Amino acid sequence: MGGNIFGHTFRISTFGESHGAAIGVIIDGCPPGFSIDPAQIQDEMNRRRPGQSAIVTQRKEADQVQILSGIFEGKTTGTPIAMILYNEDQKSKDYSHIQDQFRPSHADFTYQEKYGIRDHRGGGRSSARETAARVAAGAIARQILTHFGIELYAYTSQVGSIKVPSDALIDRSFIEQNPVRCADRITAESMESLIRDIRKQGDTIGGIVTGVITGCPVGLGEPVFDKLHADLGKAMLSINACKGFEYGSGFDGVQLKGSEHNDPFIVEDGVVRTKTNLSGGIQGGISNGMDIYFRCAFKPVATIMQDQESVDREGNPVSIKGKGRHDPCVVPRAVPIVEAMAALVLIDHLLRQRVNLRT
Repeated sequence: MGGNIFGHTFRISTFGESHGAAIGVIIDGCPPGFSIDPAQIQDEMNRRRPGQSAIVTQRKEADQVQILSGIFEGKTTGTPIAMILYNEDQKSKDYSHIQDQFRPSHADFTYQEKYGIRDHRGGGRSSARETAARVAAGAIARQILTHFGIELYAYTSQVGSIKVPSDALIDRSFIEQNPVRCADRITAESMESLIRDIRKQGDTIGGIVTGVITGCPVGLGEPVFDKLHADLGKAMLSINACKGFEYGSGFDGVQLKGSEHNDPFIVEDGVVRTKTNLSGGIQGGISNGMDIYFRCAFKPVATIMQDQESVDREGNPVSIKGKGRHDPCVVPRAVPIVEAMAALVLIDHLLRQRVNLRT
């Protein structure tokens, strides 16, 4: 089974299934000598873990990270970093009823057809549980990025039809103070109320996560096929339930004329910048020094507590209803995952750029 490795210079490989013994990640290509705080890794895991609020899945996983190799006396050694998280609260019986049935909009059918076998317990490898390993790796990448002045954050900017107003003051400090991870207090309350109502209906709802990267130097991105925005797009679209990615002006940019959309260059304090930033900090696939911003659309969670029509492995019609513990809206827990994947893209391109400059 391919597709488990991400990155070129800073490479990660994840392993494990939702209801297996453990999940984990191996990082190869991490440079030596960088200080790593395990507590910061755990903090990121706590942001993603299930059971953290009343509006997410109530599966109870501590997600305690064990670092097996690659870090000695608080510093990276340059050798592979291995981290593991043991699964502690699997309830595989919640999935026994779909052992031979295909849940609508899940990976059940495609996995069965592709491999001729599938782990039906929680979706196995296709489960969002796998993203915990990415968050662990992203926490390492994020700590290294801070040495270069690069910071990033994400927040919930839309749930269903409820959006953060375009003129709202984004409050980064508030993101972790509300269960929706919205950056606007008034909108956060409406979002949380909607998610609670949706959950009572046995249904789910989607939304949008906005990501922002600051302090990114000029020059990150590799033409032609490894453009920075292309790799960001691939990273985000690899996240479970992510259905769309846009950066800068995105799809709204098609409504503008070139004279309105172009970002004029100016000089501020001896540094070349752009007067506007509809390019989203990336031009020609290469970072231009401005803030990078992007948005990721997440679909409603496919498992709903309502009867749905489907078929079994023999093609017979069946009625399926979700059981167990599931997110009514994946967006709040997707925020740290989006940040982690952005950090992995940036650290990979940063290290590739450093190699280019040496040669």
